[in-house]
Amino acid sequence: MTSDPRNSPQQERSRETRSRILESTVTCLATKGWQSTTTSAVAAHCGISRGALQHHFPTREGLFLTALEQMFDEQAAANATSAALADGTDRFDLIVEQVLGYYASDLFKAALQIWTAAAAEPALRENILPLEEKFARRMYDNAVLVLGADTSDERTRRLIQTTLDLARGLGLADVLSDDSARRRKIAHFWAEELRSIKTAHPTTEQG
Repeated sequence: MTSDPRNSPQQERSRETRSRILESTVTCLATKGWQSTTTSAVAAHCGISRGALQHHFPTREGLFLTALEQMFDEQAAANATSAALADGTDRFDLIVEQVLGYYASDLFKAALQIWTAAAAEPALRENILPLEEKFARRMYDNAVLVLGADTSDERTRRLIQTTLDLARGLGLADVLSDDSARRRKIAHFWAEELRSIKTAHPTTEQG
């Protein structure tokens, strides 16, 4: 039987290197900013040569966009998994914690660096807008699913969207200083507000 070349040690090392590069890119963007996150800086953080990095990602823009897309996908998958395993937990607290957690994460801070650069670079903006819209939609759809929300009700739709908007604002406040204490207080308050939404089916709640 012919072995699958995708499972060879070389292919596995290549996948691991690619994954490390993408994680390092997000970390560098979040901590160093757009200007300082060069391909050389990412390579150094990852512990590989710049040439090795460019073998996987020939352009800086392609590296950044791929890093965000993969991290977005992983974040969405993690949210979906935690929601699926959340039996016996309070779904309203869970959603607020997830959404606020994302907007306080390195992934959001990295995305913010790219958004800021994209404001002055039309070509970059054209590429980043669909990516951000796709992720925002996933966040919204996940909240609707976990909460069992009845989106035919306008107030329910607005409260869920406001949850995302509120979290984004709190995330911006966290960029310059640790805003976690205030965020925790608001999370508790907002979870209580969400309990007033109209649901399409009962959710499991524990106080």
